[in-house]
Amino acid sequence: MNSRSILVAESVWRDIESTRSVSDDQLSILHFLFAKNFERATRIVDQRGVKRISGEPSGRSVFQVMGESRTKEEYFCFAGHYCACYSFFYDVVNRGEQLCCKHQLAARLAASLGACVDVKVSDKQLALLLSKL
Repeated sequence: MNSRSILVAESVWRDIESTRSVSDDQLSILHFLFAKNFERATRIVDQRGVKRISGEPSGRSVFQVMGESRTKEEYFCFAGHYCACYSFFYDVVNRGEQLCCKHQLAARLAASLGACVDVKVSDKQLALLLSKL
């Protein structure tokens, strides 16, 4: 994905975040940019499959996103930087064919729309979760 596409996507995400809603035009743009990964991400969000786990008192957070396989695995991710799923390492890191995986997109979409299931834990508990990544 080229830098112009990234700029377009960031602009759309900012607009969604500012209104906490998504228009048909914005959905079309994001679908064009992210294709099947975006379709899959919207299904995850529709199923309330995105948790934002926040540490207190720091407010630091990580997303826990439900997978779509029969096992319903959950993956820890940071929407803009990392996901623990296989697709992130294969399609994003190794092959460079995608900008992000469906779990990252689901986390970004849910956060932008205010559709995350919010879970509060102590900073110590959050640190223990992150140490297992």
